Amino acid sequence: MIEEIRIHDLGVITDAVLPLGPGLSILSGETGAGKTMVVTALGMLLGNRSDAGAVRSGAPKAVAEAVVRVPAGHPAAVLVEDAGGAVDVEAVGDAEEALVTVARTVTAEGRSRAHVGGRSAPVGTLSAVGQTLVAVHGQSDQLRLRSPAAQRHALDQYAGEELAAELRRYRERLAEYRSVQQTLREVTEHGRERALEAQSLQGALEEIDAVDPQPGEDERLDQESQKLTNLEQLRAAALTAHAALSGGEFADADTPDATALVAAAHRALEQEAGSDRDLEELSGRVAELAVLVNDIAADLSGYASGLDDEGPARLAEVESRRAKLKSLTRKYGATVDEVLDWAGRSRARLDELTDDPAREQELRARLEQLHAELSELAARMTERRRDAAHRLSGAVSSELTALAMPNASLVIEVEPTEEFSGHGRDEISFLLRPHAAAAPRPLGKGASGGELSRLMLAIEVVLAAVDPVPTFVFDEVDSGVGGKAAVEIGRRLKMLAQHVQVLVVTHLPQVAAFADQHILVTKSTDATVSDVRVLDAEERVVELARMLAGHEDSAAAREHARELVRGAVL
Repeated sequence: MIEEIRIHDLGVITDAVLPLGPGLSILSGETGAGKTMVVTALGMLLGNRSDAGAVRSGAPKAVAEAVVRVPAGHPAAVLVEDAGGAVDVEAVGDAEEALVTVARTVTAEGRSRAHVGGRSAPVGTLSAVGQTLVAVHGQSDQLRLRSPAAQRHALDQYAGEELAAELRRYRERLAEYRSVQQTLREVTEHGRERALEAQSLQGALEEIDAVDPQPGEDERLDQESQKLTNLEQLRAAALTAHAALSGGEFADADTPDATALVAAAHRALEQEAGSDRDLEELSGRVAELAVLVNDIAADLSGYASGLDDEGPARLAEVESRRAKLKSLTRKYGATVDEVLDWAGRSRARLDELTDDPAREQELRARLEQLHAELSELAARMTERRRDAAHRLSGAVSSELTALAMPNASLVIEVEPTEEFSGHGRDEISFLLRPHAAAAPRPLGKGASGGELSRLMLAIEVVLAAVDPVPTFVFDEVDSGVGGKAAVEIGRRLKMLAQHVQVLVVTHLPQVAAFADQHILVTKSTDATVSDVRVLDAEERVVELARMLAGHEDSAAAREHARELVRGAVL
């Protein structure tokens, strides 16, 4: 719900703060005091077109800002975070709630700026956030339930979980139906392109199969090529190291080898090892070193001998194999492993492209089966929607009778179409029949602003438990009525306020008597500046007396006002 609205230099309002609470908030004041500016401020926050004429005369800009509290994870909070704005999350009991700030500035030149969560954002983002938070029903602007999509959503919410479950199953089948349809279209309509692609893949795979590359083979051959290319250098290094360790034909006759030196060290230590345990341990370690040196020398000799078996013939084989692999890596991947991965994916694609009459027949059979299932699900959804439409229109029409529109009724048309959409096959239309002999007409056509506001109130009262937004705003919903009908309007606004926050601009005391919070807009003596404040209990009685008789000081009017408040119960 909206916790606070701040308005600066908008119309006749210089600087005002409206602290709003839950339930029904009534906004009243004399004609021209600036009540409509509150609705205008909300319109700015909903992304309505900016109007430089709304900026207070002489002021550089007008500012509207609202602080809204919603459950954590509410779409408004998600949209603000996605836009980079800040959302304050607070723990309230066992739940978490988010505080969202939205603002709009309009300059005297007509330029507009929007902010969500303290961050500058496009007006479209502000509009998207606002539409999840507030529904405005004004004399000339009924924002909610005007589009076919919104009407369908409202009807589906009213229909309940059974329709929702069927809609989920329908969408699962529709996704599969469209996938099979697309595959079949590719098979039947793009045969030549598929044949050419299959031919190309077949040739590429045959080329790869002819070479038969193995995982990591290119890296292994690169290493072997480097070894064979440097064969003589490797052999010389191994023999030189062998001679240094154990002597031989490559050893320097004047320089003792490592084996002899280690053996001499071991003999020297072994003679005295029995006299000291530490020296005995060192003697053992030298003996281990002697064994290690002999092992390494033997391995070096074997390595050098093994190099004698390698030669130009093996190098030619390796280079030939590398050339074949290089031809593949130039075409199908940077490495042999990438070539093999490409080949695996291409084999799967080739299976899809192969013209297989049995596969086409299988696709057609599945498509027919899915079409039948979708038709059955869509037909069931149509029946559920028609049943919900009958119940909803009856409930709303009953509300209209109590709202001084006894001959009016809501007509909800559910007309199936041929095409499958993401919502079924139905087109939903909300229509107003002004009286029994009149033809139903779309909402907003053929009805006055006051009548349309009452229609929207009736719809919102019926839908409140299943499809609410956090806050509803009604601007002079009571236009053209009075007496008992006005009391019923107040009562239904109070009923709606049991589920959501409701803000109402009104001239009727019968409506204002139902308020949980009464806000008064007053203007200065020269009518150039207005002020906004929340009334206490006694001030509220005075304002109701003014609304009743125009004489707030009249004792009789005040008593009548108190009587209205006492009678304003559900």
